[in-house]
Amino acid sequence: MRTSGADGTGGGSGAGGGGGTGGTGGGYGAGGRRVGRPRAQARPDSGLSPRQELLAAAAELFTTRGYTATTTRAIAERAGMRQASMYHYVGGKEDLLAELLEGTVTPSLALAHALLADAARPAEQRLWELCRADVALLCAGPYNLGALYLLPEVRSERFTPFRAARDELRAAYGALLAATAAGGALGPQELGLRADLLFALIEGVILTPRTHPAPAFAAATADAALRLTGCRPA
Repeated sequence: MRTSGADGTGGGSGAGGGGGTGGTGGGYGAGGRRVGRPRAQARPDSGLSPRQELLAAAAELFTTRGYTATTTRAIAERAGMRQASMYHYVGGKEDLLAELLEGTVTPSLALAHALLADAARPAEQRLWELCRADVALLCAGPYNLGALYLLPEVRSERFTPFRAARDELRAAYGALLAATAAGGALGPQELGLRADLLFALIEGVILTPRTHPAPAFAAATADAALRLTGCRPA
């Protein structure tokens, strides 16, 4: 289970918020700014794009009210726009959930790829770095997006990219573990078991109350993860 910043930046703000220059949502006004339908209510300038505001609203409502109970109207109103305007930026509720979920995995996956390619450094050090950074990502933001992993909707075809990225990240953990001295001494079955336990420990941090400073918690969890696999912490 994973989580990311509730401002929507963890899942990528995307450039696909509005389509072309025509569209029913409006064209472009002076200075090249998009002119859409009027907002439902005035909101303080958050510095977020409309799409990011929708992601932030969805993160809050999905985790506090529940995904099924949250309507597109509620998301739009929380983001300060009319429901019809929402479809100018996203396709609907599923698109918002998919982007939020993918944002809990893709930053760690990108880091994992870089660490796997960095063969000059000890594998134990690289594995510890991935664990620490992944925990920091999972615990970022005010809303626990990891709880959304359990939604039955996530098993549908729409969320295949998210599930594929998560599986790829799990495999990267296994590859880094196999490159360590402790992992290299294990047989395939035991190595797979240790890799699964490692991944489960990292994702399990979303169940831990956030009573500790995030940097210290992330480092301590990475230490524990390496001990679990038989490696010496960096």
